[in-house]
Amino acid sequence: MEAQTALKETSQKLKEFDIDSYARSVRLRDRVFGVIGLVATFLTLIFLFTISVDLLIDGWSRIKDPAFYTSYPSRFPEQAGILSSWVGTLYVMAGAIFWSITLGVPAGIYLEEYGGKGKVARIIEANIANLAAVPSIIYGLLALGIFVYRFKLGESVLTAGLTLGLLMLPVVVVSTRESIRRIPRSIREASYALGATRWETLLHHIIPYSAGGIFTGIIIAASRAIGETAPLITIGALTFIAFLPPAPWEDFVGMLKSPFTVLPIQMYNWVSRPQEEFHTNAAAAGFVLLMLALLMNSIAFYLRFKVRRRYQW
Repeated sequence: MEAQTALKETSQKLKEFDIDSYARSVRLRDRVFGVIGLVATFLTLIFLFTISVDLLIDGWSRIKDPAFYTSYPSRFPEQAGILSSWVGTLYVMAGAIFWSITLGVPAGIYLEEYGGKGKVARIIEANIANLAAVPSIIYGLLALGIFVYRFKLGESVLTAGLTLGLLMLPVVVVSTRESIRRIPRSIREASYALGATRWETLLHHIIPYSAGGIFTGIIIAASRAIGETAPLITIGALTFIAFLPPAPWEDFVGMLKSPFTVLPIQMYNWVSRPQEEFHTNAAAAGFVLLMLALLMNSIAFYLRFKVRRRYQW
């Protein structure tokens, strides 16, 4: 009797329920959310476009000058260039990407595939997530105490690469884990059913399928690191340098031990000066730095697209 009574009450509620009104309210909420998302995206793009145009207008007189890219810094603003800073940026970022891949990708693979779900694994996950929110100056102090003073690496390209590599590490580990986690379980089961081991499944299926997301995480982390100034100033990056590190194919060890500067530090040096011409140079350097970051993100998008086209399931 109680079941019949409950069934009658449910039937009566269904008859009284206005399906058309509910559907209209759901569609209205969907449209409102879509408009809010569109406005937020539009404002973000406008902000980025405004910064780019402002830097382009302010620094156009130097951006269009080829000597700006092939000259060393100078106390004369019309002769100053960014040769040492953009070369140093490339060297430091190459080292940072190398160390973040070497340490971050294997760590992410281990935590996702072999680390398990126990208490220790949860503690490691929480610490890695917290590291992503640590201010960059803390990484600089850490590098100063360990790499510069303890390991005697000095204020060098190697120290800078290691410092920014540590800064990128949490993002690379998290993006690696998330990329692997998105791989369907059916792919693993099919591989195991054909007799493959866990390592063979990981090497021939999981890593190739997740490579696009891993590359994207690396480039996003590098895009953040390329504009960092505080940790590099902490470890002793030079604000004025009138020479280039040795080419890696000529003296690799000498290149790693060489002093350096990077574009954000060069910009800081120029902005701190009172002459308006140096501010123009800083705007031009800022536009170049922004274009480098956009180029890195474009490379990430291209790699992700190519990998997804190659490994589709």
